[in-house]
Amino acid sequence: MAAAQTETLHSRILDEISRKIIDGSWPPGHQLPKETELAAQYGVSRMTMNKVLTQLAQEGYVIRRKRTGTVVAQPRAQAAVLAINNIQDEVAALGRSYRWHLLSADTRPGTAQDQRLLDLDAGEATADTLFLQGLHYSNDDPFCLETRAINLAVVPDAATMDFATEVPGSWLLQTMPWTNARHHVRAVNVSGRDATALNLPVGAACLEILRKTQIEGDWVTYVRLLYPGEAHQLVAEFEGRLGG
Repeated sequence: MAAAQTETLHSRILDEISRKIIDGSWPPGHQLPKETELAAQYGVSRMTMNKVLTQLAQEGYVIRRKRTGTVVAQPRAQAAVLAINNIQDEVAALGRSYRWHLLSADTRPGTAQDQRLLDLDAGEATADTLFLQGLHYSNDDPFCLETRAINLAVVPDAATMDFATEVPGSWLLQTMPWTNARHHVRAVNVSGRDATALNLPVGAACLEILRKTQIEGDWVTYVRLLYPGEAHQLVAEFEGRLGG
């Protein structure tokens, strides 16, 4: 098959599938036929079909996973860079149901691994530190893996809270005013237990947000939020000024 003809077929198939997704014929969660079936349906090689599906995944239309095949992606959640959002509100904005599941809760001194993971400053994680980890769900899909340290010297009420039923971030936003915050945002490739928790293949791209909040110089909480990269995008709003 000539290169020009292959390119034309590639563009036509890409346009047809993306149109079905955009107009709702294939709604979020819709399972696409197998790659071999689509190739036969459109009369192209499996290689051409693979390139089409890869491009659709890169553009956010579909999600490709080895075990579950290719499905239409949910609308991408918007994680604000400059704001501290309630994750439950992020899920609600997508029109999906929200659920929080606590994985672990432990009061202990911080380890070297905690310092690396949460970007804790040396000496900050003492015996009065509560370490939490849990999953935020959107419908039944892992939406965000949260790992958090709370300074019990500053937030003593956290020691008696039942964070299996109370979402830590929401509770802190409601009960503990903060005076300043710092965000570090980067793209990472997920591995190990993080990959398992998020139901992602090892090496999948994720969005990592590291956040530190303080009140009058004392740290309140450190948190690491790990989002599947295929379902999230960063949003920042700026006001223009003359000469900028």
